[in-house]
Amino acid sequence: MGASHRWQGQQQRRIGITGGIASGKSSIGSYLLSRGLPVLDADLYAHEALMPGSHLTEAVVQRFGSRVEQQVKSGEEAIGTTRKIDRQALGQIIFQNSKERLWLEQLIHPEVLERFEQDIARHAEAPALALVIPLLFEKGLEELCTEVWVVSCFRKQQQERLMARNGLSVIEAEQRIQAQWPLERKSQLADQVIDNSGTPNGWQEQVSKLL
Repeated sequence: MGASHRWQGQQQRRIGITGGIASGKSSIGSYLLSRGLPVLDADLYAHEALMPGSHLTEAVVQRFGSRVEQQVKSGEEAIGTTRKIDRQALGQIIFQNSKERLWLEQLIHPEVLERFEQDIARHAEAPALALVIPLLFEKGLEELCTEVWVVSCFRKQQQERLMARNGLSVIEAEQRIQAQWPLERKSQLADQVIDNSGTPNGWQEQVSKLL
């Protein structure tokens, strides 16, 4: 483990939180928020980037057409409609086709990065920040952080949590897990590995000590 590639000379502590899908990143982020750290969330930024009527939503609908488009009224008496993404349908497409997943990631990534830069600047006076970034290593975003924590659990736990949380089949859960780097690879690059394979919230003592 090591942080030689991290932001050197940076006084603000920036904790990058990453790991596999359904490994518990959001739980760690919520805990850090409760401890007073501003938490910046890549998933939230990505979700907001595809809000109805956004230019990225238009691009997605143009590429995938009626397979992913929902029509919603922009107001009770509004004329016309605003394009909306059927996120479940979009997920089925991109996790079955790595080419389409890469296209979507390349579309959304600049928007997410811009939001991070804006919010990091907005919290410039905070002594510490948490950045929850599922694809932190995959997208080379280590330099945003002064340290990286990987949240880890067993693959079977990921699968079971995904199936319960998202109503996925075993095959669909595996497709999502395989779309990211293996947890073992991420753990080797981490400054700290947070073990979330035990009892619920069993990681809190470890995280509290790290703070």
